[in-house]
Amino acid sequence: MSVLKVVEILGNSTESFEDAVQNVISEASKTVRDIKSVYVQDMQVAVKDNKISEYRVNTKVTFTILEH
Repeated sequence: MSVLKVVEILGNSTESFEDAVQNVISEASKTVRDIKSVYVQDMQVAVKDNKISEYRVNTKVTFTILEH
């Protein structure tokens, strides 16, 4: 039996959506072990001077808290 937990984490990057998701994983893994998946719930960009200035993602990170 496994027990999983899901937390919502926002991430950003000036490079790409992929980099924003990787930033979420990198930061979450500093305090959360055994990350199983990341669901990207929403994506958006910030615009400055008619150009994308920042990529933003709203994610749900799933990880194991108990495993038998």
